[in-house]
Amino acid sequence: MHWYLDVLKKYAVFNGRARRQEYWMFTLFSVIISIVLAIVDGVAGTSPILGGIYTVAVLLPTLGVTVRRLHDTDRSGWWILIGIVPLVGFIVMLVFLAGEGKRHDNSYGPDPKLVPATY
Repeated sequence: MHWYLDVLKKYAVFNGRARRQEYWMFTLFSVIISIVLAIVDGVAGTSPILGGIYTVAVLLPTLGVTVRRLHDTDRSGWWILIGIVPLVGFIVMLVFLAGEGKRHDNSYGPDPKLVPATY
């Protein structure tokens, strides 16, 4: 759960690097919360109000962790725009985000696996 909260603490931080685990754990918790909110919206009979509010609330943290994840693979954050391309963009982004980060310091910062974590 600390992975999710750490990303929220870095609400709009677009510099630095994010490990695969940080990105994917945030994504997992975000999907679980979205599913729960969709169920609550369905049971309450409301249109997706809660889900929409949640989506807007985590938009900047999601963009931030995605850009930091791209930085870990030594790519510019502007690569996030490849997602605009239908189908191919999604596949390319999935490959970039699932790939291992560079094991050395790069222009975006030190290797996050070598930086001690603070919990």
